[in-house]
Amino acid sequence: MTYHPKSDFIAVMMERGFLADCTDYQGLDEALIKGVQPGYIGFDATAKSLHVGSLIQIMMLRWLQKTGHKPITLMGGGTTKVGDPSFRADERPLLTPDQIDDNIAGIRKVFSAYIDYDSGAENAALMLNNAEWLDGLNYLDFLRDIGRHFSVNRMLSFESVKSRLDREQSLSFLEFNYMILQAYDFLELNRRYGCILQMGGSDQWGNIVNGIDLTRRVIEGEVFGLTSPLLTTSDGKKMGKSQDGAVWLNADMRSPYEFWQFWRNTTDADVGRFLKLYTELPVEECERLGALAGSEINEAKIVLANEVTGLLHGAEAASAAEATAREVFEKGGVGDDLPTLTLSAVELGDGISVVQLIVKSGLAKSGKEAKRLIAENGAKLDDAPLTDASLMIDAGALASPIKLSAGKKRHALVQLG
Repeated sequence: MTYHPKSDFIAVMMERGFLADCTDYQGLDEALIKGVQPGYIGFDATAKSLHVGSLIQIMMLRWLQKTGHKPITLMGGGTTKVGDPSFRADERPLLTPDQIDDNIAGIRKVFSAYIDYDSGAENAALMLNNAEWLDGLNYLDFLRDIGRHFSVNRMLSFESVKSRLDREQSLSFLEFNYMILQAYDFLELNRRYGCILQMGGSDQWGNIVNGIDLTRRVIEGEVFGLTSPLLTTSDGKKMGKSQDGAVWLNADMRSPYEFWQFWRNTTDADVGRFLKLYTELPVEECERLGALAGSEINEAKIVLANEVTGLLHGAEAASAAEATAREVFEKGGVGDDLPTLTLSAVELGDGISVVQLIVKSGLAKSGKEAKRLIAENGAKLDDAPLTDASLMIDAGALASPIKLSAGKKRHALVQLG
């Protein structure tokens, strides 16, 4: 697509690789140069933290604010009660209202690192919860006033629904309502806050288009949709996953060191692209770093890890993570910032098997996996090969902290508390 944007926001989205599609490039571009415009992204509260897969959307909201506009982070306190069926093979487990509230409290912690809610400026961000308008809906009124604008034939044609039905997997009536509720969110945000833009991953395209159609039909509002590409790494893995599970953004679920290490382990081919998406370094510098080869690309990965970790956890945490990594990998030391498992005397008892320690420290998901790691010579104890899966660790062995390693890149300390 050849389009030369007038607004800073669209220019950034295109230049840095955020843009998959837009319902009306020119219309949105013209609206953005007229003054401060609110735009939103919704985040359902299915866990206590968002993971790296959501970071591209968070960065889009950050850039929206940095280019002078008003980001709205919409917590899905209402829609989470239904569950988004988009491209899922099965129905999400239903959460209680208390679980949803707990998850929202956890998710909120991340946003203030990226977005300014408190400046008092015209483009200060808003954090809202769609339960505010969804929880009190009257079902019959909603069917009459909103439901009549939706064609079931058209809803069934959306790829997110069609893919589920094509595989002959059940789609409940509860889930089928999700796209109507998300569309209604856009209408309400336009009514209440003048919001003209909904953004999301490209898997949300159908839901976004529904919201635009509904808003135009009900209040004749001119609104727009913009999507980002669904990211996979160059080796085909889904963004946000690692060898040991989801890469959570909350520090209490994924330590700053482990978060830093995830980015340090980026595949060579992804470095330039990730620098553009997840940092604020100039595009030219991202391209220069991404083009490095041989051992030099490792320094580019450290820049990536420092920049991304610095945005989320602060520059001090990024520096500490880098120092720990250099201590562990270059000097064979322990490092001050490694994930640490602290055992009480009660937990330790007369001793604990090294297999249990590997699982408890998060280096393996199960005893079976830990034993396989040892059998395949992938485990180390204080940097020495660990070959005995029956080894017991007692209080004497923990007189000082010990270091467990899984492969070359994953480490943890174990100490007695």
